[in-house]
Amino acid sequence: MKLITQPVIPTIRFKNHSVKVFTFFIIISTLFSSTIFAQKKQKPNVIFIYADDLGYGDLSSYGATKISTPNIDRLAKEGLKFTNAHTTSGTCTPSRYALMTGNYPWRKKGTGVLPGNASLIIPIDKITLPQVFQNAGYKTGAVGKWHLGLGSPGKDINWNKSLQVGPNEVGFDYAYFFPATSDRVPTVFIENHNIVGYDKEDPIEVNYKEKVGKEPTGKENPELLKLQSSPDHGHNNTIVNGIGRIGFMSGGKQARWADEEIAHVFLSKAEQFIEENQKNPFFLYFSLNDIHVPRMPSTEFKGKSKMGLRGDVILQMDWTVGEILKKLKALDLEENTLVIFSSDNGPVLDDGYADKAVELAAGHKPAGVLRGGKYSAFEGGSRVPWLARWPEVIKPGTVSNALICQIDLLSSFAKFFQQKIEDTDATDSFVVMDALIGKDKIGRESIVKQGGALSFTKGNWKYIEPNNNEPFNKLTGTELGNDSKPQLYDLSKDLGEKTNLAGQYPNKVKLMAEELAKIKEAGGSR
Repeated sequence: MKLITQPVIPTIRFKNHSVKVFTFFIIISTLFSSTIFAQKKQKPNVIFIYADDLGYGDLSSYGATKISTPNIDRLAKEGLKFTNAHTTSGTCTPSRYALMTGNYPWRKKGTGVLPGNASLIIPIDKITLPQVFQNAGYKTGAVGKWHLGLGSPGKDINWNKSLQVGPNEVGFDYAYFFPATSDRVPTVFIENHNIVGYDKEDPIEVNYKEKVGKEPTGKENPELLKLQSSPDHGHNNTIVNGIGRIGFMSGGKQARWADEEIAHVFLSKAEQFIEENQKNPFFLYFSLNDIHVPRMPSTEFKGKSKMGLRGDVILQMDWTVGEILKKLKALDLEENTLVIFSSDNGPVLDDGYADKAVELAAGHKPAGVLRGGKYSAFEGGSRVPWLARWPEVIKPGTVSNALICQIDLLSSFAKFFQQKIEDTDATDSFVVMDALIGKDKIGRESIVKQGGALSFTKGNWKYIEPNNNEPFNKLTGTELGNDSKPQLYDLSKDLGEKTNLAGQYPNKVKLMAEELAKIKEAGGSR
């Protein structure tokens, strides 16, 4: 897209002075409007809506028949639906790390699923996705789940002072979030550097090794729980809002949120950010709590899906997306706003609470035709829904099978804004902007993903590295994709990864294993 900065006014001779003046202003007005339009197209507002634990088959636009998601489906009807879109990982923290840094998380230790008192794992001296937007003159905001750590490495977090190292330090002008996941302590909202509603007379202490304070736990007082924990998952520590959490917490009673309010609070803050920045280009990272456990929707959605609490929070999530679309329309922002909707990893039904998600699925297949789910090296772990709407650019009703990954957003937008990325930054992120807006049907050439094992996909072929880890997660009922022998699948004919072709194509296995090894060795430079 070419940006017009100096409109050229043609010389026109007029017999009538009034006609000359009138026509002159018409020309000026028209060219000025064109200039502004071009500038807008160069700098669209961007909203990235990140669902949590949403599967490839959880949306009606992706084939779900037991539940309807009309607001999210609008993005497909009015924009672009991807069928070959991926996270880098089968779990949340590593996927989010890759999104923010442009680096494969398996290259760095400590990027697994974090506790609520972990240090920040995003380097503050490297380029990040929000910094790309900041460098382009955008206002940047993060609202929702964070789960990338807070504070400096090696230092314990003091929850009773201003939290100085977090989203703001890696590129967000504004941040309203909770530290980890809603099933982990501390169960508080943080706005920029401060805990919302903090009372210095009730100091907060957080511990993931031993109990602190005298508050009841799910293990000691199960009779106090309004949502029972599944056995052996670890959701039986400090009880907050009638729900046992992972980890121990004391104090901060005034600051603690109720699960039923989370979706509304985050939506309110997201809408506020949009309203306050409507006259400037903005980037909003809207990281939803839904549909992560504990699934506890607001009252208006309880029982609405007839699929239990998991179905109810899917409907709440869909409503949230609808409200964002309404806000854009009300502010006359929808034409020049790119809205992207995706998920951080694949689905899981029983992930720590006895909410009858398995029993009430009623034939619903969260991963659709895919094998595996959250935590898995199979496609169900990391092939996710991805929808994009940008009315000024993206053709409505487009479907793309281009291979894309969330890790590529950083380099793609940097190129879009004509920014140079250092060779040691965003080493695994590639420029696929044309694919992201439906102009290219190929995308990236290959991708490495992590679940129970590392996998390497190139074209239609997928190779899963052999390993000796457990093949099945008994707690969640998920196939992890681990096998002591190499696995090879032709995804063009076998998207469900039912037939291992490694024995039939030993040369293909050898070549893909060698290429994966080279990618692993090449870390650290672009």
